[in-house]
Amino acid sequence: MSAIAATSSSAILPNRRGWLGALSDRFWRQPKLFVFLLLLPALLWLGIVYVGSLFALLLQSFFSIDEFSGLINYEFTLKTYAELLKPQNVDVILRTVIMAAAVTLAAALIAFPIAYMAARYARGKWKALFYLGIMLPLWASYLVKVYAWKLILAKEGILNWVFAQLHLTPVLDAWLSLPVIGGNSLSISYTGTFLVFLYVWMPYMILPIQAAIERVPTNLLDASSDLGATPLQTFWKVIFPLALPGIVAGSIFTFSLTLGDYIIPQIIGTSAFFIGQAVYAHQGTAGNIPLAAAFTVVPIVIMGLYLWMAKRMGAFDAL
Repeated sequence: MSAIAATSSSAILPNRRGWLGALSDRFWRQPKLFVFLLLLPALLWLGIVYVGSLFALLLQSFFSIDEFSGLINYEFTLKTYAELLKPQNVDVILRTVIMAAAVTLAAALIAFPIAYMAARYARGKWKALFYLGIMLPLWASYLVKVYAWKLILAKEGILNWVFAQLHLTPVLDAWLSLPVIGGNSLSISYTGTFLVFLYVWMPYMILPIQAAIERVPTNLLDASSDLGATPLQTFWKVIFPLALPGIVAGSIFTFSLTLGDYIIPQIIGTSAFFIGQAVYAHQGTAGNIPLAAAFTVVPIVIMGLYLWMAKRMGAFDAL
C-alpha cells in the first residue's frame, strides 16, 4: 500500500530536477506565494512610486516657505494651510468646486438619456456606432481637442457664425453680457470653459451609466409593468436605484478630473485661476511647493467627503 501511495504521490507531484523544477514544485505546493510574487511588482509600483510620491508631496504641505530667502523651512507647521483661507485662495477653491459641480450635473443630465438609449435600444451595428461615437473623442489628442474648441468658440469661430445665420446673435451677445459667466467671447468666458469641460469629460459619464443600465434585469421591468406601475414609477423605483452606482462612478470621474485640470482653464476662459492652475503656478513659477501641496489636499478632501456622502445615501448598495 505504501508503494502504491508513493507512486500516486509522485505521479501527481513529480520531483523535478534542478532549481527550476524545485521552484515549480514550491509554487505548486504554495499557490499563495506564486500569487504574491505575481502581484509584488504592481504592489511596489502602487506603494512606492504612486502612494509614496503622493505622500512625499502632501508632506510638503506641513512645511512653509521663507518669505525673505524663498527657501523651504522644514519645520512642522500649519501656516501653509492658513494661507488657503486667504480670500484669493478661497476664491480659487470655490470657483473650481462650483465649475466641477456644474459640469458633473450637466454631464449626468445629458449622459443618462444617451446611455439609456444605447443600453436598451441600440443593437448590432448601431451599438458599434454608439461606442465609436463615444470613444472617438478619447482617441484624439487632448491639446488638439482643446485648441479646436478655442477656434470654435472664438469671436470669428463657427459657433458665432451659426448664431449669425440663425439671426440669434443678439441672444448670444445678451448671454455674454451677463456678469461672471459672460465675456468678450465664448472662448474667454466661464461659459466656454464649462462647454469644453463638458465635451472632454462626457464619455467618462456615459460609459459607466450605460454599463449600469445594461445590468438592470429585464424581468424587473416586466414585473413592474405587470404590477401596474407607470413608466415614470418604473424609472424612479427600479431603473434609477440600480443605475445609481453607474451615475456615481461617472460623477467621480467627471468631478475629480474637472477639479484637477489646469490645461482647459489655461487655454479657454478668463485669467482667473482654478486649483490645477494654482498648483502649477505655485510649484513651478513661484516655487512655493508647500502651498502647491496644500492646494492638492483640497481635491483629495473634497472627493473623500463626496464618496462618504454617496455611501451614506446608499449609492453603492446595488454593487
